[in-house]
Amino acid sequence: MPSLPKILAFAGSARRASLNRKLLAVVAEEIRAAGAEITVLDLNDLPLPLYNGDLEEEGGLPANAGKLAGLIAAHAGLLIASPEYNGLVTPLLKNTLDWCSRAEKNPFSGRVAAVVSASPGALGGIRSALVARQLLMKLGCTVIPEDVTLAKANEAFDEAGRLKTAHSQESARRLAAALVRTTARLSA
Repeated sequence: MPSLPKILAFAGSARRASLNRKLLAVVAEEIRAAGAEITVLDLNDLPLPLYNGDLEEEGGLPANAGKLAGLIAAHAGLLIASPEYNGLVTPLLKNTLDWCSRAEKNPFSGRVAAVVSASPGALGGIRSALVARQLLMKLGCTVIPEDVTLAKANEAFDEAGRLKTAHSQESARRLAAALVRTTARLSA
């Protein structure tokens, strides 16, 4: 039996009270329950300058970008929470992906990825989730078809940070199981 995969999770939001960070935590617990090892990363701990080709040419890859690229490369799967700013991915998420893609060896190549998104709006961040999926595929990830887009997310969590509805919790469980299963299969 193949060993269960290592998954790296992070949200493209720097806000402490981010709805996407809450959703990421819920799905991360489901991934643990599915038996995989998961590392939840706070991008605030590895700040990066805005991507600029001149900065890269003058100083190379920033140390934190190298650390992030190394973490991505050390995990077979990725769980990414993609907040929606004006219908697109956040500058933090895009900048993180851009810098990491500049590593000597593309850390995204061959990784399996899942995208989740939460929004107080009626669409649940579906537009940013689609863009994030496209970016990850462009970078070489296999993106699983399952997703969780949580509409009215400001009303979706209880005081303990759990999803209130059985339907939302089941969606998180299905995505986690699919990510673990697909990652285990493709990294074997």
